[in-house]
Amino acid sequence: MDLTIPPGVETFLNTAGWVGATIEPLPGDASFRRYFRIRRSSGNAMLMHAPPPTEDPEPFLRAAKWLDANGMRAPHIYAEDMEQGFVLLEDFGEVRMREYLDAWPQDEEEVYRHAIDALLQLRKLPPGPFTGYTLAEYQREAKLFIDWYIPNRSLYVDGRAWTSAWEEVMTQLLPRQRPGVTVLRDYHAENVMLLNGLDKQGLLDFQDALAGHPAYDLVSLLQDARRDVSPELEARMLEYYLEQSGEGEEFLADYARLGAQRNAKIVGIFVRLWKRDGKPRYLDYIPRVWALLERDLAHPALAPVAEWFDANIPAELRAAGGGTFEA
Repeated sequence: MDLTIPPGVETFLNTAGWVGATIEPLPGDASFRRYFRIRRSSGNAMLMHAPPPTEDPEPFLRAAKWLDANGMRAPHIYAEDMEQGFVLLEDFGEVRMREYLDAWPQDEEEVYRHAIDALLQLRKLPPGPFTGYTLAEYQREAKLFIDWYIPNRSLYVDGRAWTSAWEEVMTQLLPRQRPGVTVLRDYHAENVMLLNGLDKQGLLDFQDALAGHPAYDLVSLLQDARRDVSPELEARMLEYYLEQSGEGEEFLADYARLGAQRNAKIVGIFVRLWKRDGKPRYLDYIPRVWALLERDLAHPALAPVAEWFDANIPAELRAAGGGTFEA
């Protein structure tokens, strides 16, 4: 963990009214953002450092303020310095959904149900001031699989057929994401804080929000790249969502489409985090993500993409969950 304190932090905190506060570095994530817990006798805050030009705090601030203004539990913003990339925000504490469920697995169903309630609340709102999730964006993300996984497996594949297969699959859901809902895009057990009980979700890591399909964040939650969600729990939570939303079979088909697209993207991203960014720990997640991808490919809505996998990815690699990498 990087323990260095970025230059300018103390001046920023002093200007924000946090003179003399202690600064505690926290573990990082998959980006170049860094986080610090700011402590003083009257309470704590979180400091995000998203330094330009590698990071830009503006999308986070725009999404946080919109979510907060619309009754969703995003951190309150206390102070900001766009030029240096500093944002001082509310500290949601340390009770993260992931670690809570590790300690109290008997509460799993209740916690996931409340996490879905937050998505049901979000879908009742008009989409926020965010760019729409377009076919071009879905294609760009899916291409990460071709750009990073394929060359690191020394495979030669039909890239043009990959693009055509995804166009055929994803075009089907585009009419059902208009006008759409706000899609947080990384809604899973490591980005949900539990506040004052199990039914209050504190949202994190929403700076990439778009306006898109309501099934996307549901996929992110129930097909978690970092935590095992049993097929049985996934099925029960999907049933609960359908009961509460009035959705039906078309929604389930779109759920599979978005699951396959997202999981293919994540495989590519995790290989990139290893190869480009020197973060080999993400390779350990690939077998889980691959298994989820295979489950999604079994849905009839994914037939064109499933056929591409049959023709281009060796059976032994698929049986091995994408294969092993030499980290």
